[in-house]
Amino acid sequence: MLSFPSSVRVYLAVEPVDMRKSFDGLYAVASGHLKENPLDGGLFVFSNKRLNSLKILFCDGTGLWVLSKRLEKGRFSWPRGVQGGCKLRLKAEALSMLLGGIDLWEGLAKAWHER
Repeated sequence: MLSFPSSVRVYLAVEPVDMRKSFDGLYAVASGHLKENPLDGGLFVFSNKRLNSLKILFCDGTGLWVLSKRLEKGRFSWPRGVQGGCKLRLKAEALSMLLGGIDLWEGLAKAWHER
């Protein structure tokens, strides 16, 4: 289980991203589309269209990290049609719940057959 300090900024890209993108491609999406500087130490979270895979871009001050997770069954709980743009700002605790299978929009854990 990953844990993040509560002070870290988390930006979740609402629109799906091509999961073939890696360091440079995700950096371009974070800076160009999300209008944030990836070198400022925030976490940038991206998902694919099927919502069964995600990537996190993070700069630790010495270089970029790309973390990836693919679900064998089920989908991540992901927002759709968010007012005000293409990104959401999450707390680190919300990211941990998202990665753990909690439906952030309903506030409940998904049933075992939906994961």
